[in-house]
Amino acid sequence: MTRAPLLAALLLAVTACGGAARPPASDGEDLRPADAVASERADPGAGVVPPELEAALAGTPHRPASAEEAAAMVAAAQGVIRSVDPAPDLLAAAGHTAQLAIRETAVRRTWLPRVLDDLRPADRRWVRANVAARREFRSMHPTADRDLADELPAWRIVPPAPARTLLRSYREAERRFGVDWEYLAAINLVETQFGRIRGTSVAGAQGPMQFIPTTWDIYGAGGDIDDAHDAILAAGRLLRANGFARDKGAALWRYNNSWAYVRGVTQHAEVMRRDPRQLQGYLAWQVYYLTRAGSVWLPEGYAHRRPVPVRAYVAAHPERLP
Repeated sequence: MTRAPLLAALLLAVTACGGAARPPASDGEDLRPADAVASERADPGAGVVPPELEAALAGTPHRPASAEEAAAMVAAAQGVIRSVDPAPDLLAAAGHTAQLAIRETAVRRTWLPRVLDDLRPADRRWVRANVAARREFRSMHPTADRDLADELPAWRIVPPAPARTLLRSYREAERRFGVDWEYLAAINLVETQFGRIRGTSVAGAQGPMQFIPTTWDIYGAGGDIDDAHDAILAAGRLLRANGFARDKGAALWRYNNSWAYVRGVTQHAEVMRRDPRQLQGYLAWQVYYLTRAGSVWLPEGYAHRRPVPVRAYVAAHPERLP
């Protein structure tokens, strides 16, 4: 159905910029797992900013320079993400910081064991899953420099729907179609970073869940392909029709014909199943676009009707090449 997700415009983009992701509160639902330990529920304290988050908070994020720094970034970020009612700007910085740690650890083949050594068990599981997902998605795309983009896409990067609204739609689809909400959220993350990326994929897929128009005609139920609620429900219908209840992996493969895609989406979904608060962190992930110059950060407000030469863009915005 949704071939080459918009992500396939060259690499897993991981979204949103600038704006702070709001905690995904949902009509009385507690996102904390039932077995959350007291230390993970503790509020890090009003006004306290872990030093590892200061760069992202200031809008000048940077990649970790060592495995030890990556571990420290993850630990600080997860402390905020798992806390009670973190400030929106701090939560946004935490998500972005954790994302950068994952991206760098995934490409540094010797780092992972050293990163894990410095983390507590819950954070180790989180890192393993996200590094695995990152590597799966990266395997779907070119590796040779000559095959990478020398232009940035003709996209608009916009704020996503509020977390409360998204979670309500995921849960409605879960109730109606028997598709776990975490899988719908993971697809929404991977396809368009929760709807932040506005643009049509190279395969012609559209909207926040990246439907081919002919597939939308079957599962869209007369809704708007660009509307988050309508698109999430349509994804639920499609996955149910493709046997999600019997075989999740096979249903996901029908959504995108790649087993790497299936494995990556499953990793993200399982992260949220183990700890629903991780949706808050994923909502703060930023859009990065892989080019010959490196992975370029596309913040909210990025808007171009035509492709942009990457080197000219980075020269004007050096902070967007962390």
